[in-house]
Amino acid sequence: MRRILLACLFILSVSTGWAQSGVVPVFTAGTEGHQSYRIPAIISLPNGHLLAFAEGRVHGAGDFGDINIVLKRSTDKGKSWSNLQTVADYQNLQAGNPAPVLDLTDPTYPKGRIFLFYNTGDNHENEVRKGNGLREVWYKTSTDGGLTWSEPINITTQVHRPNQPQVNTAYTSSEDWRSYANTPGHAMQFTTGAYKGRIFVAANHSAGNPQPQFQDYQAHGFYTDDHGKTFKLSTTVQVPGSNESIATELSGGKLMMNSRNQKGDIRARIISVSRDGGATWDSTWFDHTLIDPVNQGSLLTVGKKKGKNIIAFSNAADVKLRDNLTLRISYDEGKTWPKSILIDKSTSPNQRDYTAYSDLVNISKKEIGVLYERDKYQQIVFKIMKWQQK
Repeated sequence: MRRILLACLFILSVSTGWAQSGVVPVFTAGTEGHQSYRIPAIISLPNGHLLAFAEGRVHGAGDFGDINIVLKRSTDKGKSWSNLQTVADYQNLQAGNPAPVLDLTDPTYPKGRIFLFYNTGDNHENEVRKGNGLREVWYKTSTDGGLTWSEPINITTQVHRPNQPQVNTAYTSSEDWRSYANTPGHAMQFTTGAYKGRIFVAANHSAGNPQPQFQDYQAHGFYTDDHGKTFKLSTTVQVPGSNESIATELSGGKLMMNSRNQKGDIRARIISVSRDGGATWDSTWFDHTLIDPVNQGSLLTVGKKKGKNIIAFSNAADVKLRDNLTLRISYDEGKTWPKSILIDKSTSPNQRDYTAYSDLVNISKKEIGVLYERDKYQQIVFKIMKWQQK
């Protein structure tokens, strides 16, 4: 009896600690059939429900192997989460990089249709970079808020350029793209302007043989203007080493893409702006305010002020460690970031991988939800941040 009482007190103290910190566990390593969970992505639905996606890695934390895309739901703004639901399972191969987005502009689905873009692969990333394997691009849809999902649709021939005619004769490009990944985090849809309804998915690829400092990587994107019937590729960001990316809508039909610098020579995020809805890139630069330890970041439009979109960004704001997860707010569409709010940070000095990948979701006019990796990838947790006081 005493042991039971002590166990109950321990559980109560742990849960109280979570509640006091505002951090709610969503996916925990070693539970619900997976030894590890990584690569969070989150969206909200019109009824306020939140859908949290992740890679469920069956046998361990490695980036390749038996990896499923899994989902949990919250109906109370992230205070509690459902049991795990598997959305994509390719048996012993990987399904990863979930990039969800809600299409609210298709008249065929007036209540909205969720798109979930993802990648599959048949070898480790480094081997695919050498030409020994293939990464493919798929999507599934849901018309009932993520309860059930359609059969997968393969769009690899439209959004990828691998030089592998022996694998699939539909590939006719002379380009030699090899590694390929959707944005870690949500995809986006234009809500206003000339490109209203366009769904854009940030992505990256490697081209040709592996190069020193990962210079074979470059960011790009793909998009659809007809609700998934056809897709087009954007041009490539002309910064060697540009890698994992995410995009959001600016005013006037513009789009901003925010990318990781895989080279690591400049520990800051790469910014690309498009004036034609993400088809081409007008300008690209390093934002030295957005320091980064070669990690992932999330980008989200959260409002409008004086005709400009208000942009939120989250990442591990450190040049060396995956830690110091920080939320930044820009009122001038990324020119400056005057507001900086700490989301989470290790209490131990120089602790690596305490806070890593994250994704942002709108909760209210004053609140942003953050789904992020915590405690050396032992958990993916959720926290609500109040970014606006008035």
